[in-house]
Amino acid sequence: MDHPLLYGFLALLVVGVVCVYLALLFWSPPPIITRPSEKNYRSRLSPEKPTPLPTLSGPSEVDLTVVIPAFNETSRLPSMLSTTIDHLTSVSAKSKRTYEIVVVDDGSSDGTTALSLKLAGEYPGSDIRVVTLEKNLGKGGAVRHGMLHGRGKRLLMVDADGASRFEDLESLWKAMDDLGPGDAPSFVVGSRAHLVRTEAVVKSLNITPNSQRSVLRNILMYGLHTILRVVGVGHVRDTQCGFKLFSRAAAQQIFPAQHLPTWIFDVELLLLAKELGIPVAEVPVEWHEVAGSKLNVVTASLEMLRDLLILRANHVLGRWGPSRSKTQ
Repeated sequence: MDHPLLYGFLALLVVGVVCVYLALLFWSPPPIITRPSEKNYRSRLSPEKPTPLPTLSGPSEVDLTVVIPAFNETSRLPSMLSTTIDHLTSVSAKSKRTYEIVVVDDGSSDGTTALSLKLAGEYPGSDIRVVTLEKNLGKGGAVRHGMLHGRGKRLLMVDADGASRFEDLESLWKAMDDLGPGDAPSFVVGSRAHLVRTEAVVKSLNITPNSQRSVLRNILMYGLHTILRVVGVGHVRDTQCGFKLFSRAAAQQIFPAQHLPTWIFDVELLLLAKELGIPVAEVPVEWHEVAGSKLNVVTASLEMLRDLLILRANHVLGRWGPSRSKTQ
């Protein structure tokens, strides 16, 4: 190859690499900022006056923290909270397990905070803390915020829609016991993989028994599975179930390093756990579709593809990862 052609090729290569890197910087989400008001919570005992939140870096004070991200959830939260508290109080009566519930209002416009405080007053025996984010971050940002301020020896993230059967917490709890000592880092994932092709999933996808998925949905499904393997979490069959349990030691390492505030943040948590050498168990849980989902399958899938590529690129380049995290 002539020198001018070689130099031209190298110049184009450099320009291409620079353009890709600039595109990565442009598409990568900015650091998640915690505003002063978001470092406080309100509760039944202090519905008007904000109280400072504890931090995850401190010692545990209760056995379990339940983090509920909530964005415009006035219609679904009452039923979900009732089921949650029924189970927690039943277990507490038998085993003396202490708990707190942290509802993170992710910038709602429908009065989710006011309703959460009202519900807190209806359950005087439960420690329900309500945190209000000034602006909508996304589910990942809301979960991260709640986790960074939880007091539990173990911390559970659970969706506000009540789609997961809360009693399955005990299966996750046992699986965590089996992973190792209580103070060791561990992470248990609730999984719906065993429900594939069952009536619950068919209904959630609006698929009649005699119909077929669209070509686009099939392409998206296989594309996502392929990218998950590329990202490095292909060993987990269901990355997206909103029912996950963390030991405090695992949460202290994972959540300060989380960058994605969008709904695909679960994959980042699993990737961080893998990089940190934190053992992960996957446990089957029951799940049912609940009306009122705000998720557009096609749009969300395209956003997921984008965010997964951003996630992988940032980890490969060393911009993100455990070593880049800062203590909150």
